[in-house]
Amino acid sequence: MNPNTDKNVLGTELQICCTSPMTGFFRTGICVTGPQDRGTHVVCAQMTTEFLTFTKSEGNDLSTPVPGSSFPGLNPGDKWCLCASRWKQALDAGVAPPVDLMATHEAALKFVSLADIQQHTISL
Repeated sequence: MNPNTDKNVLGTELQICCTSPMTGFFRTGICVTGPQDRGTHVVCAQMTTEFLTFTKSEGNDLSTPVPGSSFPGLNPGDKWCLCASRWKQALDAGVAPPVDLMATHEAALKFVSLADIQQHTISL
């Protein structure tokens, strides 16, 4: 869980995903994981309306703020460290949000292929 040693899906140094809103399982802005992270929040994705609607329909509302939990609610365009399995579920449903390869932890490759992730890269 050290951003200096953790690698991204390309095998290089893991980059920051987002600090506004502050993301990551550990709320460091970096998509790292550890034993406490049962969801493996390692995919740095840019939210889309389609994905936010999909994940809400699956029981994970990411668009509504949760007062008292420091969760601001997400909007299209926000970047967020998603559970790798949720991203894969969205991929299978045809609504996978774009991914920042440099900020997506290599642990994501246990759930999805690099080829699938690369087909959904954020346009810079």
